[in-house]
Amino acid sequence: MEEAQREVLRRARVRLVRELQVRPLWEPLLSRALFTQDMIDDIQRAGTRRDQARQLVTDLETRGRRALSVFISCLRETDQHALAALLSEGCQAPQVTPVDIRPVEIIRPGGQGDVCVKPFVPVPSTTKREQEATRPGEKQDLVKFPQDKSRRSSDLVYSLKSEPCGHCLIINNVDFSLGSGLSTRTGSDVDCEKMKRRFRLLHFEVAVERNLTAEEMVKALNKLAKKDHSALDCCVVVILSHGYQASHIQFPGGIHGTDGESISVETIVNYFNGSRCPSLGGKPKLFFIQACGGEKKDPGFEVNLDSPEDHPTGSDPESDAAPFQAAPEDYDEPDAVASLPTPSDILVSYSTFPGFVSWRDTQSGSWYIETLDSVLDQWAHTEDLLTLLLRVSNGVSSKGKYKQIPGCFNFLRKRLFFNTK
Repeated sequence: MEEAQREVLRRARVRLVRELQVRPLWEPLLSRALFTQDMIDDIQRAGTRRDQARQLVTDLETRGRRALSVFISCLRETDQHALAALLSEGCQAPQVTPVDIRPVEIIRPGGQGDVCVKPFVPVPSTTKREQEATRPGEKQDLVKFPQDKSRRSSDLVYSLKSEPCGHCLIINNVDFSLGSGLSTRTGSDVDCEKMKRRFRLLHFEVAVERNLTAEEMVKALNKLAKKDHSALDCCVVVILSHGYQASHIQFPGGIHGTDGESISVETIVNYFNGSRCPSLGGKPKLFFIQACGGEKKDPGFEVNLDSPEDHPTGSDPESDAAPFQAAPEDYDEPDAVASLPTPSDILVSYSTFPGFVSWRDTQSGSWYIETLDSVLDQWAHTEDLLTLLLRVSNGVSSKGKYKQIPGCFNFLRKRLFFNTK
């Protein structure tokens, strides 16, 4: 969908959520192939009519260039002429430049369940070992470090004792269709091999899916969510693809399939929440997203710190960006957010700050995955996940002419230590 069309939807969002009658729309939306049956089922599970309307409008932004005109036709077919006229008029009106949303930190007593997207505190972590890479298919032994027994006995530490620890799904989108306008993600296979090897060493059962369309991504994620996780302690999803900034209620960003269509990070995460995947209830669900949060390039700023110097790799880095504009700040009713259930036991780690590009070296892979793999290799035996992500942010932030800073949305209730035995 063109950005001008997204803007029309965002400006009409409050009225659409309030007035849209979703039930008569299902058949025309399906017959015109605007949504698949699985997508409609997901929208219907969103809750009340207002919740379904809100989710439909959010998902509509990902359905291609013809989506808005087809949706207007569906509104007319179902006698919702006032809303059809509202959107048609919006398409003809001059567009106002969207406001750039800047996230803020919300601090609540106790610090539990807070959403935090911010630069992490610098912690040095560069050794010779993180320069080493094992050839694809070659077995690498994880050094057997002694673990602190006390760390696992606390009520505020997740139990990761099952064997395997859990499922790990890696979606690696490399080659995109000509019509998508998205470039080949050279170097992504390097990232995929690193993550596959790393999570196997951390006792996960790893499955890799390569070059999935948006619909195939939905099916793969649904398949994983519907598995019985009762005997397992954790679940991990790693996504390597092009991304963009999208409207959201809970989690920002969207991921492109190889056909150029997309799925929001919010939708991906919600496949695994407590109501949709009860066998993972109370267990950590971890998402690692290597994709752009936008197309802004951060030149950084000068500081008087003894930061490690960036060493050139001999190839120019690429970004995983797709064009975007940030949404207007007031795009939904105030009570809409307050009515949402709070996700628990979920952590979403983003390779870059919302709105900015995420850099990938064509030979050594993305800065984020390369650093994540190295940090897990060196420190997973002694440090919990949030501390590890601090190290990742510090390592990534020191690289390159343009800068990048990872961040996370953390809804974990306890500390998480990977099993490195």
